[in-house]
Amino acid sequence: MSGHNKWANIKHRKAAQDAKRSKIFTKIIRELTVAAREGGGDPEKNPRLRAAIERAREANMPKDTMEKAIKRGTGELEGVNYEEVIYEGYAPGGVALMIKALTDNRNRTAQELRHLLSKGGGNMAESGAVSWVFERKGVINVSKAEISDLEELMMMAIDAGAEDIKEDEDPIQIITDPSNVMNVKQSLEGAGYKCEANITYIPKNTVKVTGKDAEKVLDLLEKLEDMDDVQEVYANFDIDDKEMEEIMERIGG
Repeated sequence: MSGHNKWANIKHRKAAQDAKRSKIFTKIIRELTVAAREGGGDPEKNPRLRAAIERAREANMPKDTMEKAIKRGTGELEGVNYEEVIYEGYAPGGVALMIKALTDNRNRTAQELRHLLSKGGGNMAESGAVSWVFERKGVINVSKAEISDLEELMMMAIDAGAEDIKEDEDPIQIITDPSNVMNVKQSLEGAGYKCEANITYIPKNTVKVTGKDAEKVLDLLEKLEDMDDVQEVYANFDIDDKEMEEIMERIGG
């Protein structure tokens, strides 16, 4: 598992105790709205919307809040017109960043990102400068505690369309094409497995960072993700697991 994925899992485990629930809801509502606008309001025909609904349910978002966000996307209700923008940049140590934002003012968002990156020892990059480092993929996480027969799970995932399985970490990761992630997830759930799915960007290569650079990278990612307009931050860093846990405790992650 890349360092970024380890970091994302640490963040996810602590999300249930996150005091910023309203901020989490804001991000999910924007994703529901944009997903419905781009692919329609039927989750059976819109994988991105299905993934957003799953995320909303995991966050215990009220059903009427979800429905209103979707209806704003389909035009049934009026609302702010958000657009998706991918910004590219670098963190300390030469770590590549892709920052997915949903914004109603891309100039404001770009200025805020530029300021944060500069303050955190990084910088903005031109479009295309780092996107080649990443591949857009669906990822399904299954805790090893859920698995009695790993080989059986792997065969089931492959039969459902999985492209790759990374079994060296807990949870294991099942990699799919983004359009197929929910189909694979549903196949596994139908067999009794509890799993979580999302669509993400996976780095093709990683950059090892340690010490002060490692702390600066994680601190910068925390601040970027705290922005209302930022939905996700993807990075290609590799930090030792123990060091990462220690840094996350220090910076309050």
